[in-house]
Amino acid sequence: MTETPDPKHGERFRTWMASGTGDPTPAIPAATVVLLRDTADGIETLMLRRNSKIAFGGMWVFPGGRVEEADGTDDEVAIARRAAVREAEEECGLVVGVDDLVAVSHWTPPPVTPKRFSTWFFVARAPEGAVTIDDGEIREHMWVAPHEALAQRDQGVIELAPPTWVTLHDLGAATHTADALARARALEPLVYVTQIAKTVDGLAALWVGDHAYETGEDADGPGPRHRLVMTETAWRYERTTPEGPAG
Repeated sequence: MTETPDPKHGERFRTWMASGTGDPTPAIPAATVVLLRDTADGIETLMLRRNSKIAFGGMWVFPGGRVEEADGTDDEVAIARRAAVREAEEECGLVVGVDDLVAVSHWTPPPVTPKRFSTWFFVARAPEGAVTIDDGEIREHMWVAPHEALAQRDQGVIELAPPTWVTLHDLGAATHTADALARARALEPLVYVTQIAKTVDGLAALWVGDHAYETGEDADGPGPRHRLVMTETAWRYERTTPEGPAG
């Protein structure tokens, strides 16, 4: 990986979030796949850096993209699976089997997001083969341990969107790929419909279970937390309620 720390990473993300005004646009169906492999030091996932001139430009993401007509018109999850497989091959040259994908979550961004993608997240074991990128939409790639990716974000080396951050955070509980897949299969996919609120520490992405989720008001007040606080430096996940995300 060739990027160096950039203190403006957090500023650019906050500016991008604040640039959405007016009525929310319909969310575009999309899908992404979290590809995992095992190393002597633990689990790693494949991440790609997007061209700065396209949606989520400059951010590090998992392989994925919008659903296309060729992906079908039947069941929503089945369509998303095919989209994830197609995007993985297009963006990084890896062929993943549709049946190898395990759905882990679905994300709908907040209304203030300038370009909204309603995205299914899947997890799968990375297939054999070399990663190849086009140096167009995708500029770089790396295999990275989830905790290391989060550390690099806090150091200003890479940029992440909240769904990517939370997914990496959750992967930190898995000791190896089989463990991560077993955890995913044991749970129903989590549904995140994000709202944004201002706190004394910075913007926070809120989900069901947070006391300020419905209104966005008094976010710093007492009450249950289920949020990602996006401070000037380190981001912080807070969850004090046992309820899973939904709605």
